[in-house]
Amino acid sequence: MTVYFIGAGPGAADLITVRGARTLARCGVCLYAGSLVPEELLAECPPGARLVDTARMDLDGITAEFVRAHEAGQDVARLHSGDPAVFSAVAEQMRRLDAAGIPYEIVPGVPSFAAAAAALGRELTVPTVGQTVILTRVAQQATPMPPGEDLATLGRSGALLVLHLAARHADRVVAELLPHYGPDCPAAVVAMASRPDELVLRGPLAGIAEQMRAAGVVRTAVILVGRALAAEQFPDSYLYSTDRDRTDTRCAASGRD
Repeated sequence: MTVYFIGAGPGAADLITVRGARTLARCGVCLYAGSLVPEELLAECPPGARLVDTARMDLDGITAEFVRAHEAGQDVARLHSGDPAVFSAVAEQMRRLDAAGIPYEIVPGVPSFAAAAAALGRELTVPTVGQTVILTRVAQQATPMPPGEDLATLGRSGALLVLHLAARHADRVVAELLPHYGPDCPAAVVAMASRPDELVLRGPLAGIAEQMRAAGVVRTAVILVGRALAAEQFPDSYLYSTDRDRTDTRCAASGRD
């Protein structure tokens, strides 16, 4: 018996990976967050599978479901929106499984920031403009951020910021970033990325919070701030340059710029 933490993708049911869908199709138990995971994915579960919506469950209740399945010898598909690597609360579940002696594996998925970049039609790393992307959130009515990871500190880098779980605090985000990015810095918001009701907002940092209020965006959205969002005048990447020595196949295979 194994618990599989499966990244369900950002919203669209067909953005789950092939491995994720195949794993889901052979697990006798599926735990999923009903408020975030598309219901269409549940159709991939095998007939008779036990389906458990964890939206209103605490960690003890979820752990009890793992133990119950383990004792019955049933594999568990634990569906998480996006990718389990970030903001998924998978770490504490794995810690509980370790304590219980229950094996588990992680099946990665398409993260929400990747779906947001696709919706914007942008690459988030642009030569000479920005090569660093910071994934973060704000601490308000949530677990406190570690020292040195506040927006003011991260903003000093000038890197492209992708903020999760921050839609309700847009005014605070703008206020803390304005001194570092300036009022005209490109910003964007992608709500419900990859879903039929996807909403994209673009504009300068100074006005993005007002756009969000006008559109009623308060959840299931990422906020992006950085110059790469509107970069047009930049040199071509060295990856495909005519000046590049293509005899070094190791470098070509790595895809390094």
